[in-house]
Amino acid sequence: MLWFDVPKLGFPIELTTEGKAKIWIPKREQVLPSRLPVFYNPVMELNRDLAVLALQTFQRGAGREVDACEPLAGCGVRGVRFAAEVEGVKCVFLNDINIRAVALTRKNAKENGVEKFVSVENLDANLFLSQHAAPRQRFDYVDVDPFGSPVPYLDSAVRAVRNGGMIALTATDMAPLCGVHPRACVRKYGGKPLRTEYCHELAVRLLIGSLASTAARHDIGVRVLFCHSTDHYIRVYAVVGYGAQKADGSLKEMGHVLHCFNCFHRETIKGLFTLLTNECPECHGKLNTTGPLWLGRIFDKDFITNMQKELPKKRLKQERRISKLLFLTENEADAPAMYYVVDKICDKYGLPAPSTENVIKQLENAGYTAIPTHFHKRGIKTNALAKIIKEIVMKA
Repeated sequence: MLWFDVPKLGFPIELTTEGKAKIWIPKREQVLPSRLPVFYNPVMELNRDLAVLALQTFQRGAGREVDACEPLAGCGVRGVRFAAEVEGVKCVFLNDINIRAVALTRKNAKENGVEKFVSVENLDANLFLSQHAAPRQRFDYVDVDPFGSPVPYLDSAVRAVRNGGMIALTATDMAPLCGVHPRACVRKYGGKPLRTEYCHELAVRLLIGSLASTAARHDIGVRVLFCHSTDHYIRVYAVVGYGAQKADGSLKEMGHVLHCFNCFHRETIKGLFTLLTNECPECHGKLNTTGPLWLGRIFDKDFITNMQKELPKKRLKQERRISKLLFLTENEADAPAMYYVVDKICDKYGLPAPSTENVIKQLENAGYTAIPTHFHKRGIKTNALAKIIKEIVMKA
């Protein structure tokens, strides 16, 4: 890597490559990304690779030029990559409240020869988004990727997306979403979490539920196209549709998950105001409730198929990992909500752990749906009851 100190910035920078872009970033001296003078996290490269892929897929589906917005740009790596790598992007609007981030973003746009396609502002993120809430001022694509929760930006973000546009959200505050800090989750996302083996899927559904509820207040509905849980964060892509009927339709996909910690039984109940039972139908133990959250589809098979078609064209460094992720999520599109973890069942009942593949095969032979999930390498999505899975695990 090349590096030198830029007087205008006041800190040393180095040159790195990501995708097709050459990016100047703060010189990393074994400090956390959050401690850098301008935010840059190399671990999130996969996140940005998938964002490039998703935006390209969305643009192909739209069949026209699109514009994109990132209100929390940091060093501008994502936005510059959009301008450099996504065909059919007419303009990328970037913003950051940190004036040094703005200077570095402009340098990166110039470094990659895309300065004519990139607009950079220095405003509070919500103020920047609110300035684009009026008709004919909105964006085709808004990407909110904060350090922590995206919830503080949801209201202004959904208002800044035009009808039929896409919104992408990242959440890195997994402790609240996975039930370690349940009160924080209720405050931020408006739903109660649970510390279960499938907490990462619950986290995705809590985030989508918060998005759907926020959008509905503005008479906007959402339809989820793609999501993933990777490393220390979750990511959601959804298209928005204007109109009270679409908002009402989204709210109908909200509900609760009931979970029994005694026997692993779980069930979903749609409806925000549905009466919930507290007795497990399998073991008569106590049922615990999580939600309200999104119970609708979290993967669109056609969109993921189109992402797979775009993947070879982009020549991304992590192509194999992305290909596997897309394969798993495409298969999950029609699978039941939530998943069972084989090791969790074995630990509970003191059983030797069989291979996931063997358990899936046995479930299929018994006439049940059984699909591996990207959420957990030992996870299985199935329509079999918990007691059936226990019996099969014992025999496998």
